[in-house]
Amino acid sequence: MDLNPNPLLKLNHDACYRAIQVRDARYDGRFFTAVKTTRIYCRPVCPARTPLSRNVTFFSTAAAAQEAGYHPCLRCRPETAPEVGPGHELPDSVARALQLIELGALDDAGVDALARRLGVGERQLRRQFRQHLGASPVTVAQTRRVLLAKQLIHETQLPMAEIAFAAGFGSIRRFNEIFLDLFGRPPGALRRSGKPEAPAGPDGEIKLLLRYRPPYDWDAMLAFLRVRAIPGIETVEDDTYARTLCLDGAQGTVTVRPGKGHALQATVRFPRLQSLPAIIARLRRVFDLASDPAAIAAQFSADPVMSALMQARPGLRVPGAWDGFELAMRAVLGQQITVAAAIRLAGKLVAAHGVPLARPDGALTHVFPLPETVAAAELASLGMPRSRAATLSAVAAAAVADPQLFDAAGGLDEAVRRLRMIRGVGEWTAQYIALRQLREPDAFPHADIGLIRALERLESRAYTPAQLLARSEAWRPWRAYAAQHLWTA
Repeated sequence: MDLNPNPLLKLNHDACYRAIQVRDARYDGRFFTAVKTTRIYCRPVCPARTPLSRNVTFFSTAAAAQEAGYHPCLRCRPETAPEVGPGHELPDSVARALQLIELGALDDAGVDALARRLGVGERQLRRQFRQHLGASPVTVAQTRRVLLAKQLIHETQLPMAEIAFAAGFGSIRRFNEIFLDLFGRPPGALRRSGKPEAPAGPDGEIKLLLRYRPPYDWDAMLAFLRVRAIPGIETVEDDTYARTLCLDGAQGTVTVRPGKGHALQATVRFPRLQSLPAIIARLRRVFDLASDPAAIAAQFSADPVMSALMQARPGLRVPGAWDGFELAMRAVLGQQITVAAAIRLAGKLVAAHGVPLARPDGALTHVFPLPETVAAAELASLGMPRSRAATLSAVAAAAVADPQLFDAAGGLDEAVRRLRMIRGVGEWTAQYIALRQLREPDAFPHADIGLIRALERLESRAYTPAQLLARSEAWRPWRAYAAQHLWTA
């Protein structure tokens, strides 16, 4: 077996080796060190003695290391490395496939179905994964399950059977087989704590850490979410965000606050343990945990305005959306009115058509209305113009007709074109949905009056939407982050 990393992954052996010699935390999560003599792969910050240069090879992903036959290190725990999101150098199909895999696209379907959603051939997708990630789509999905299971073993006291299902394994037998193959021991033997097992219980409560690459501007994230919190659905109190959720008919809640180290602590209460990977994926998107501040700062460094904004708030993230339909409703409600007015309307929509929680939790009382309910409802009675009510109904009808309407299956231009085909959805709304739900890092609602006014103040000159669009060319491919900095400023 050829254990040398794929040269197209662009890892320089000497540079990587220098990084692991000094345990440079800047490279944590950017590559993994595979030791040929032990068959183990580690993070660059692993505290173990640095192996000889001739005995190591480097992989850009944990999946590539595992596919080459290496096992995760029990000491540095690769599952705790900060995740790096798809870089702009990846083909669109690969970047979008990774997003869909994270959301569970391969849990109940094969690579052929994933390729069809992306509009590419299965062989082409497999070839691109091999070329750019060094692993197949299936290995990427399985590595995610293994590393999540390993995290749950170390960070919770859940029984092994519950961990198997919470990590996305289809059976306990398969879970045990994979761990025996990777570690030479059953999964229970990896748990070092002597504490007794503690089942999740009827509410399915699980606490775990969601790691990120520092810095992280938590205050700015909470400020953004606080003024947009929909009554009954979300709360922001002190340093904590909480919301309701509904997946496949099951209800629950999630609470997020700062955790130890460079991590957020999430408390998930959901009765279906099998939904945990999808919940984690959504949380990572909402809080933009895969962002790479260093890469964005490097892109903005040559622009005086953006450079100054980055220095003022170096850890600013782009808040994502929990659900595409919910975000689209927010965007339409926010057309040409203030954020506060839009949230009041959203609260009325939830009170009138949301589904009550079976077990309310304080101010968390409802889950967001389903598209089918909104499509059939008379919305003008909630106190909005009939044109806006008609647009809400049109978006709901489109979501019913195409359940994958808000998936990141096409490029930015294709997504905006598809959304603009919905009656009443213009460029601003489509770009805003692309920015927050589709996680398009280059989405930019250039007609937004807030962006225009912010740049006018910063540069002491007037801007038209067309001029702002031209000005934003210097911020590609991270215009969504430029927008967030301008909104915050």
